[in-house]
Amino acid sequence: MTELTTAPDFTLPQDGGDPVTLSALRPSPVVLFFYPRDNTSGCTKEAIGFTEALPAFEALGVKVFGVSKDSLASHEKFREKQGLSVSLLSDENGDLSERLGVWKEKSMYGKKFWGIERSTFLIDGTGTIVREWRKVKVAGHVEEVLEAARAL
Repeated sequence: MTELTTAPDFTLPQDGGDPVTLSALRPSPVVLFFYPRDNTSGCTKEAIGFTEALPAFEALGVKVFGVSKDSLASHEKFREKQGLSVSLLSDENGDLSERLGVWKEKSMYGKKFWGIERSTFLIDGTGTIVREWRKVKVAGHVEEVLEAARAL
């Protein structure tokens, strides 16, 4: 658990749909999975995993959204190319990513850069963050989130 207990309210544009406002989703629980970039291998595996598990989340009444700083146009191409049914939100200005502390300095091949640290948040029907995962490893992650959602 983090020092954050209540998820910050937000409104973000959604690929192929109306903007999503967190508080308007209540009393449904929500999963937000933050990922670095559309159409990269780990992000694709994670998004496909959440797509495959979507019926199980929906059966629990849980809404699932992927979030990155990619544009809506990029999200739409990603969904189409990968056959995704999970909704993707665009945090282009990075406001929500910063508020949830997932916008981090990263390092690859000795070069430092800023990007989204793969993270997932499970938010209950009152808007409280009940579980969070930081520095997510894709293998087995969706199943772990689904188990936590079942425990709500």
